Amino acid sequence: MGACLSERAGAGVEGEPARPLRWGRESHMLRSQMPRAFEQLRFEELPEKPTRPHDFESTAAREITVDSRPFGKIPIHYRELGDGPPLLLLHGLMTTSYSWRYVVRRLSARFRVIVPDMPGCGKSGKPDARYDAASLATWVGELATALDLRGCSAIGNSLGGFVMMRAALGDAGLVSRLVNIHSPAFPEARYFALHAALAVPGVRALLSRRIRKEPLRWAHKNVHYHDETLKSLEEARAYGDPLATPEGARAFIGYLADALAPHGFAELVDALAERPFPVPLQLVYATTDPLVRPENGRRLAALVKGAELVWLRDSSHFAHVDTPDALVEAVLPFLLA
Repeated sequence: MGACLSERAGAGVEGEPARPLRWGRESHMLRSQMPRAFEQLRFEELPEKPTRPHDFESTAAREITVDSRPFGKIPIHYRELGDGPPLLLLHGLMTTSYSWRYVVRRLSARFRVIVPDMPGCGKSGKPDARYDAASLATWVGELATALDLRGCSAIGNSLGGFVMMRAALGDAGLVSRLVNIHSPAFPEARYFALHAALAVPGVRALLSRRIRKEPLRWAHKNVHYHDETLKSLEEARAYGDPLATPEGARAFIGYLADALAPHGFAELVDALAERPFPVPLQLVYATTDPLVRPENGRRLAALVKGAELVWLRDSSHFAHVDTPDALVEAVLPFLLA
């Protein structure tokens, strides 16, 4: 069962959501059968197919070449499903468009859903470029122009949520409403440590060799779910295969070095302190997560006047995988308002 509760920025008692919003039930397993939260399976135990079925491969696969200022002429792979107003879904670090597999069908009942692989990820191009937050935000605008999506609603997950907030702040007409699913947002000691480590000569080459040696195991180890039994070899291939090439590994390490650089988070915080966020914002955060601290959600809500903060229990910063029903039930009223 995934619990979903909501509060407005500035409302409620510290540490507790202000009022219940709705409940969603996931049918994957009985609670008594589930392992401990975030307890990873051994790679050898992964099933070939996910235990929760999906039909993501039935969506239309498309490709467009985007003439990008930071990335050059770059082929962008994306999936599309549905009619109606456009809705852009942007995935997070270590994943691809595949991560949205459990929510695309339901969202497509109300929207034309567009789900790209970000530059350097999945089946999109992997140029030798800087993958910093400012460049990725610029690319979002370029993609929106190329696909005639300007003014659309958008949902960003984790790093994708951070990038979408940067993009919306830099271009007020880019999106009309934004959902941020559990993104990092503030400079933390671990980001300073990561940035310093990757600046040491030779470290990137060593890391590239380590990733490319066993890319599927790397993907399995570095994606974290509240319910780890949702993982499969199918997922490990979707995330690991792009890391098997020198270009893919280089792009991923570029994300670690550039997109997670502390100054990028500081720039977002400074911008939010200086001016109002230009569009309605919903922040959806899990109450527990080992990778992205849930406190990011409360701190962001305090910076964005009028933002709606939704808490999901028994979930993770990949809420669209762990608790897809509860997530859709939370975001649809906001997107349709």
